[in-house]
Amino acid sequence: MSESKQLVINNISVVYSDVIQVLKGVSLSVERGQIVSLLGSNGAGKTTTLKAVSGLLKPENGEVTEGSILFDGLSIHNHSPETITRAGIIQVLEGRQPFKYLTIEENLRVGTATRWGKPYRQDLDKVYHYFPALTKRRKTLAGYCSGGEMQMLVIGRALMAHPRLLLLDEPSLGLAPLIVKEIFQIIERINREDGTTIVLVEQNANMALQIATYGYVMENGKIVMEGRAEDLRENPDVKEFYLGMGAAGTAKSYRDVKAYKRRKRWL
Repeated sequence: MSESKQLVINNISVVYSDVIQVLKGVSLSVERGQIVSLLGSNGAGKTTTLKAVSGLLKPENGEVTEGSILFDGLSIHNHSPETITRAGIIQVLEGRQPFKYLTIEENLRVGTATRWGKPYRQDLDKVYHYFPALTKRRKTLAGYCSGGEMQMLVIGRALMAHPRLLLLDEPSLGLAPLIVKEIFQIIERINREDGTTIVLVEQNANMALQIATYGYVMENGKIVMEGRAEDLRENPDVKEFYLGMGAAGTAKSYRDVKAYKRRKRWL
């Protein structure tokens, strides 16, 4: 494996409850220091791919039944979430799940659990540097935060764990456009300033491809397209199905798109 490839997913299949196959031979790779975007519609298998990497399939009775997942050249598929977390892979789950009855700062300190006993003040300062909106609210219970503040909080909590690979699942979900723009700018800064490798699952393809280096498109548990982010932005299929633009650059309604045409062309 090339030393530049930090994560390699090789032809994995994932099955839930021994009968439901969600991923069907998924392969992708992430180079060190990249932002890689994973695009696709609901049910395409994006979140399952992240959970296969982070070890969160087991609690949901899921398993990688074929293929392999390598992180820095070492096999990690079907390892426990604790083992994978201690290796430096941190996932921020979809839906923003803080500890509501802890303050913002207490939530952030939870992120140091894998480094218990080590100084964390500098890490807190870094999080407040990226998310100044949290500074004034640090003594507020997380349950009273807005959606944008909660998203900042869960990303900040992940940063407290010193991630070598950060997995972000739908960070824009349910947020106002201005907040989404701010969140994505911060994600880009984290990658640029800290050198953190990021895999970004996102339905807002336009925003994701603006900050990503490389991208993959998933449909029905398979990778159907991949390429540099700038190339995907100009791809007519991506424009039509994920950016909502027709071939001539005009806005196109998703209701006008026939799903069978997409499957016939891509699969």
